[in-house]
Amino acid sequence: MWCALAVLLAVGVAVYLLPSPIDPEPHVLKGPPPVLEGPLAVNTLLRTGRRLFEGKLRGPESFAADEEGNVYTGTVDGKLWRIGPDDSLALITQMGVDSPLCGSSTDLEPTCGRPHGVRLDRHGDLIVADAYLGLHSVDPRTGRKTLLASNSQGAGGVPFAFLNGLEISSRTGVIYFTDSSSRWGRRHVKLEVLELNRLGRLLSYDPETGRVDVLLDSLYMPNGIALDPDEQFLLLAETSIARILKFWLRGPKAGTKEIVTDNMIGYPDNIRLSSRGTFLVGVTTPRLRAFLPPFLDCLAPYPAVKRFLAKVVPLRWYDALLPRYAMVLELDGDGRTLGSMHDPEGRLTWAVSDVFQHAGRTFLGNTDLPFLPVVTLPA
Repeated sequence: MWCALAVLLAVGVAVYLLPSPIDPEPHVLKGPPPVLEGPLAVNTLLRTGRRLFEGKLRGPESFAADEEGNVYTGTVDGKLWRIGPDDSLALITQMGVDSPLCGSSTDLEPTCGRPHGVRLDRHGDLIVADAYLGLHSVDPRTGRKTLLASNSQGAGGVPFAFLNGLEISSRTGVIYFTDSSSRWGRRHVKLEVLELNRLGRLLSYDPETGRVDVLLDSLYMPNGIALDPDEQFLLLAETSIARILKFWLRGPKAGTKEIVTDNMIGYPDNIRLSSRGTFLVGVTTPRLRAFLPPFLDCLAPYPAVKRFLAKVVPLRWYDALLPRYAMVLELDGDGRTLGSMHDPEGRLTWAVSDVFQHAGRTFLGNTDLPFLPVVTLPA
């Protein structure tokens, strides 16, 4: 018995002395999650749809479409794809090294690439924010890649570590993008969320000069961004603290930011302009009221607990704590919730990363699921 106690004590001391990979600060969300009522009332609008390309596309994260009706997306194996109007699927290019092992492990992502934000510019080229390999322009016809800004180059003397959201001005051609963290890459996103650091930035790239500027820094995991129809401002998701900022590009407030919605019902991912000029937000993980508060809400104020968990709990185990619940929010430009769409049991999908409307259908992105959900929503 004494031997067993001595072993347990030795193991406990060893774990205590091990350095933690994260250095969190205490953070308290503004309150408990909102109640699922009014515009957040539960429904099943996201349940009626179908899964395309099961087993062929894993983690179609973000989307763009051209005038011929083709839709473009990127997946966890570092590949860019074209989906035809007839739902045909064609490979455009591999962002990094082309290996049959790509997609089998997140440890290979820095080599294979991981395209996140995908948009088409005014010349018909794809602009791709690859989490590891930098900002690229890709010819969708030939697959030829041109590096615009590398992660090692970064901006302001700080390399990029986790390129993520992307938006392009139709007026100026300026590319806006986010670097979610200067410390953690995409494959360690769970540590990024657990740590709750302010190491993210909003950046811009001018295709005329090749200049990269830092527009905002000290952000909590900045993720999806979207321009308003008049390009007066950007909405920007701070995923890890469940809030959305407005960053003014023009007018008397140009260069300033403000919080437009906080303490959200879930952690926002990409933000897209809808067909009617509102904003659609993919919710990667809902914060649902239950007997106990959501897991991350409980941990946020306690850095010591988070440091300990980061030492002893494998990252993949955290997935078991995430609800299989799909949710999309519709917001106005001031962050007010106009409505929501749900799949409460995750029958079609869950962990929604992007909400892209095209040709009467809505494509629902995700970061890791092996299929592409498509739904047809009422007007």
